[in-house]
Amino acid sequence: MNLLRDLDRPILYVMFAPLSNTLDGLTFFSLPRAVWALTVWMLLLAAWGAVRASSDSHGWRRVVATSLLGPAVLVVLVVAALVLPRPIPRLVHDGPGTAIDYHAHTNASHDGRPGWTLAKLAAWHERQGYEATYVTDHNIVYDGSLPVPEGTSISLLPGVEWSVHQQHVVAIGPVEALPRDSFQGSTARMIRIFGAIERQGGLGIASLPEYWRYHWDDLGAFVLAGVDGFEIVNCAPKALGFPSDLRRQVLALAGSHDLMVVGASDNHGWGRVTCVWNVSQPGAQGFHTNRVFARPLALVQGDWQPCTAAFTQPWFLLRSLSWSERASWLTWVLVILFYRALPRREGQSAGLGILARSVLRRRKAASAPPAPNKTPT
Repeated sequence: MNLLRDLDRPILYVMFAPLSNTLDGLTFFSLPRAVWALTVWMLLLAAWGAVRASSDSHGWRRVVATSLLGPAVLVVLVVAALVLPRPIPRLVHDGPGTAIDYHAHTNASHDGRPGWTLAKLAAWHERQGYEATYVTDHNIVYDGSLPVPEGTSISLLPGVEWSVHQQHVVAIGPVEALPRDSFQGSTARMIRIFGAIERQGGLGIASLPEYWRYHWDDLGAFVLAGVDGFEIVNCAPKALGFPSDLRRQVLALAGSHDLMVVGASDNHGWGRVTCVWNVSQPGAQGFHTNRVFARPLALVQGDWQPCTAAFTQPWFLLRSLSWSERASWLTWVLVILFYRALPRREGQSAGLGILARSVLRRRKAASAPPAPNKTPT
C-alpha cells in the first residue's frame, strides 16, 4: 500500500490549485461524511450571509437572497466536481508494470451514468494515467469482443461484477454468465461463487463495501472458498469509509494467504478524478501482483466520525497538498490580501476597482497637454 503524495499535475491544475483541490476534496468524501459536511457548510454559509445582509439594514428579501447565495455556490461546486471537465492529475510511472483499474462501469450497469459509454469510460481512464481497465458492469459480462474505441490506446479487459447474497464479487478474466440464484439466500451459498469463477478460469475479488459491512466475520470462509483477492481501496462514496485499522487487517490476511489486494475506481460516470491506481507487476502472482497507490485524502475517511467532516476534511485536504500546490495556494492568498488591502474611497468598492481608477487617472494625466506658462514677461 503506497501513499500518493506527488502526481503529474497539469499547469492549469496547479495554477488554480485552490479550486482544483476543492473539487477533488468534494469528490473524495465518504457518504456519511459528505452528508454531514455539506449540511454544516450550508447552514454556516446561510447564517453568515443572513448576518451580513441584516447588519446593512436591508429588507427581508435581500436577507433571504444573501443567505441563499453561499449554499448555492456550494451546490455549484459539488455539481462541478461531479461532471465539469477540468485538468486532473495523472499517474506516470517509469518502472515495469501496467497502471490498471480492476473495477469500473459503463451505462450498461443499472446505476451507471446515462450516456456513459465504453468510449467515455476508456477516455476517462486514459486521462487518469491508466493503461488498462477491467470493465465490470453489474451482472453483465464484458467479454472483450467489442472493438476498442477509435483513438483509444487503453486496453479494455473482460470482467463482470456479480451481485449475490449481501456481497458484490468482481470477476475478471475469461468469465461467463453464472446462475446468480445459486448464490443467494445465505453466506454459505454465496461463497461458492468463488469456486465457480475459478472453474471458468477467472479471478474472484471481494468488493467493498459489502465484505466490510456484512461479512467481516466471514473472511476466513471467503479464503477457504477460494477468493482470489480483496479490494482495499474503493473510490465509491459508500466504500470510502473503510477504516484504516480494518484495511491493515485485510492486508495481513491477504499476505498470509498470498491473495491479491487491489484498488478500485468503481467509476460509474460521476466524478472526474480517481482516488487510487494499481501498478500490476509482470509475472507476479498473489499478494505481489499489485502495488496499490492511493491519494491520502481517500484513506482517512473512515478514521474520523462523520460529524467532524466539516472541519476535518479541509485539514486533511491541506495536509495532502504537494509543494507546488501549496505555493499556488500561498500566491492566491497573497493576491486576495493585496486586493482587500487596496485603499477605498467613500462610496466606492475596495479592490481592483480602485486600482483600475488609479491607473486611468495616471493615463489621463500623462496624455493631457502641458499647462500654459503664465510667467510674466
